[in-house]
Parts: sequence; C-alpha cells; structure tokens
Amino acid sequence: MKFKDMPYERVDFDRVEKEMRALMEEFDSAGSGEEQFAVHQKYYELTDRVGTQMTIAHIRYDVDTTDQFYEKEHEYYNEKRPIYRNLTLEYEKKLYASPYRAYLEEKIGPVAFKNLEIAQKAMDEKLIPLMQEANALTTEYNKLIAGAKIPFDGQVLNLSLMRPYLINSDRNVRKEAWKAQSDFFMANVEKLDELYDKLVKNRTAQAKEMGYENFVELGYYKMMRNCYGKKEVEAFRQQVKEYLVPFAEKLHDRRRRRLGLEKLSYIDNAVYFKNGNPAPFGSPEEILAAGRKMYSELSPETKEFYDFMMENELFDVLGRKTKRAGGYMTYMPVYNSPFVFANFNGTSGDVDVITHECGHAFQGYLSGKDPIREHSDITMETAEIHSMSMEFFTQKWMPLFFGDRAQDYIEMHLEDSVAFIPYGCMVDEFQHIVYENPDMTPQERRAAWLELEKVYRPHQDYGDDPYFGKGGFWQRQQHIYNSPFYYIDYCIAQTCALQYKVKMDEDFDGAWRSYLKLCNLSASDFFTNMVKEVGLMSPFEPGCLKNIVEKLEKYVK
Repeated sequence: MKFKDMPYERVDFDRVEKEMRALMEEFDSAGSGEEQFAVHQKYYELTDRVGTQMTIAHIRYDVDTTDQFYEKEHEYYNEKRPIYRNLTLEYEKKLYASPYRAYLEEKIGPVAFKNLEIAQKAMDEKLIPLMQEANALTTEYNKLIAGAKIPFDGQVLNLSLMRPYLINSDRNVRKEAWKAQSDFFMANVEKLDELYDKLVKNRTAQAKEMGYENFVELGYYKMMRNCYGKKEVEAFRQQVKEYLVPFAEKLHDRRRRRLGLEKLSYIDNAVYFKNGNPAPFGSPEEILAAGRKMYSELSPETKEFYDFMMENELFDVLGRKTKRAGGYMTYMPVYNSPFVFANFNGTSGDVDVITHECGHAFQGYLSGKDPIREHSDITMETAEIHSMSMEFFTQKWMPLFFGDRAQDYIEMHLEDSVAFIPYGCMVDEFQHIVYENPDMTPQERRAAWLELEKVYRPHQDYGDDPYFGKGGFWQRQQHIYNSPFYYIDYCIAQTCALQYKVKMDEDFDGAWRSYLKLCNLSASDFFTNMVKEVGLMSPFEPGCLKNIVEKLEKYVK
C-alpha cells in the first residue's frame, strides 16, 4: 500500500489498555507454553497496530511541522507514549516470569529475555511524568532547529538547506555560510542551554527515581546494551585515541594539502577537493531511479526491496522549509513497510540517503518477514552496521550518481568514514562527562567540549568564532538532545563497516554473503556473538582498530 493511502486513526489508549489487560488475563490463565505463545502472538497483533498508527502520525508531522492536525497528534503521543510503554512493560514482566519460560525462550530466543530484563531496569510507572516532560523538551528543541530561518544568498534557509553553502568550493562562501549558521546558534544559545540543562536534570531525576547514581547507568539500559557496558565502551574509545585519531589526522593533513591550504579551519570541515566535493547530478527523482538500477543489480534481495519501496512511495526526501531537519528510516509493521525520511539538498548526502537509510530499510524489510517480532528488536550498534556497510557495498555503482567524479566520492567517503569515528567517540565521552556531572554550568559544558576537541580532533581550529570557538559545536548534534548515548553505536558500527570495506575489496561476493547473513540474523543473537559468526572482529576486541588501520593504510599512501 502506498504511504499516502495508509489510513490514520488516533490510537484510543483506553481501548488499548482494555485489550492489553484482557491479553494479560488470558496469558495468566494459559495452561501451557503453547497456549501462552498463542496469546503472545495476539500481543504482536495489538502492538503492531498501535505502533503503525503512531509511526504514520510521526512521519506526517515530520514532513510538515506546521501541520496543525499532526502537531496535535504529535503532542498527544508525547503524552501517551510513556503510559503505553508502562502498559507493555507490565505485560513483558508476565512474559519474563512465565512458568513456561523454557518453551517461550525456545520460541522467541534468549536475547529477547535478556532485553525483557533490561527493560524492567529502564522503566517504571513512576517515571511517566518525567518522560512526558522530556518528550516535550525534545520536541521544543527539534522545532527550534527545524524552524531555523537563516537569511543567506537572498533567501531564507533552514539548517538542512544551508548545507551546500557550508561545503561550497569557494572558501569565502563557506566562511559567510558558517558565520550565518554561527549567528543563528548564537542568537538561540540561551534557549539551547536552557533546554539541555532541563533535559540533563530531568534524566538525572529519572535515574534517581530508579535508584541509580546518575543517568549513565539508566541511559545504557534505555539503549538496551545487552552484551557490553561502560567498561567496554571506554576501552573502545581508548583504541580510537591510540590508533584511529593519528590515522584520521594523517587523512586531514592529506586533505589540507589537496585543498592547497596552510592550515585547516572549521570552515573547511567536510570539504575534500579544491574544485568542490562531488555532487550528484540529476533531480531527486533521477537519483531515486538510479538507486533502483543499482539495487536491481546488487542482488535479487535488494531488487525486491527497492522495487517495493518505490512502488509504494515510501520515500520522502525533498528538502522543504517546514520539514524536520535530518533523516531516518522507520517502519510500519502492519504493512511490512520501511519508510525513508530525508532532506535532499544537492550534496553527496543525497546519495548517502539512498545507501545509508536504505541499508536500514533493507534489513527492516527482511526482518519484517520473521514471525518472531523480538527478532526485529535490534540494538542500535547492529542496526548501524546494516546502513554504514551498505554505503561501501554500493560503491561500484557510484558512476550512476557522480559520473566521472565517482572515484572522488569514493575517496571522500572513506576519509569521512574514518574521520567520523573520533568525532562520534567525542560526542559519547562528552555525554558521559555531562551526565556524571549533572550540575555543570553551560560554560563548563562548553569548556569540556573544547578539551575533548584537543584529544579527538587536534586539527580543529575555530579561530575567533564567538559561538563555535567557545565550545558550542555540540549543540548542532541533535542526538545529544534527543537520544543520549546513541552516538557511540555509529562508531562501533563504522568499525564493522570498515572491516567490510577491506573484505569486499578482497572478495566482494563473500563479503556480501556475510552481510546478508548478518541482516537475516537480525536480533536473534547478541551483537558480540553475531559479528564473530559472520567473520568480523568485535570492535571491543583488543587490536581491532590497530588491524583496521594497518589494512587501510594502503588507500592513503
């Protein structure tokens, strides 16, 4: 079914609660594991139905944040979502404590039961008012970012539409564009500080309510870390500092020489070639059509997936002034339909949508066919492997998008992939510092960010910029406000994607079989087990990043 034709009706949570309580009674009175599993399948139907309606409303609000009808729906779900989550948790506790657990675990898997255990540590009814408040705060932040009105080049642009100017080949244009962006953030810095301060204190209060010292432990539970913890993440970040930061700095210096500069400035961020970064040619419709040709040739599975996406109009990629910034893939289980949301702006990022977000969507399309819904509950570090690896698997088709500049794009993409990991780890370490010290002032947070820049991005130079130069760059990163502790998942996944890059250059078909196996494994096993099963090193394993850097050195000599 086409997305535009999918019917929407506001979820009646009073009715949902009655249905859920009836299911819980039926579950309690079941006399065997088989009977309880039959009830659990009814639970799938109910949660699929609710989740689909909530997702449709979410997408339609993001597509136009000024749509008054869907704005009200968005506010309604912000209020009701924590209540609904508490209701599903009540059911999950019964599932977890079932006397027939051995049978149920055989049906839905041990990972599901570990996740049930973690979910109980992450949520309690007493958190509902705080979660509702946090939802309202993140909505306010997202509206502020989405509603940016930046006068530039005779137009009024939002942050997404500013992107082409920030990477323009003319350094003077870049300088003015970065200043315009800096001015926007400077004008809103008090509000941005206020919102983040409230979010930090809110999340700390949630943690205290649950009996935790600070939000770090609760944040890990909310991210469903089911096979590693803070200690493993710290060790990973240490590997990054030791091996990847020096390698990334070599790449930055290589980029500096390529640009003919004596020193890189922050206005040169993400600019790779003196004649400008490669940009895709063709209209958005032509880019989507090129994606169809690419996926039809990559594999039978990707052809079936992409045809489904195109035929059912499951892309919304045009940048518009009232559209939420950023991009994502989401999923509507009733229709087994992924959906890709993005803001095309004429840069190479448009093609990254067709690779990265489609990597998510492809895996979602595959896992949606699995009758065991828990197998779709992938943790984020696994989910991001699907997307980041797809960026590499599709590179032989880049001439479809970039013509004779395809090799420039491939080179840029590799350098950007490596450079991202130190930045992502910096975001993660910053959040650990903030949530372990929730009473920091805005000035102290900015000072902490600048100290981390020296460790992870020593080349970074903000000059005398009054906003970025004072440590404000992190407020551009929406994950820090919306999804605490998510960002390290990208770094862990990118480490795996770089391993696939090395593998596919040696044996493309073998690497693709490994990737397809990982997609199909979904969440049927723990992350650390799955990466080994498909022939990758765990990013937490000592020597993993050292090995990757040694393999990648050949690309930059």
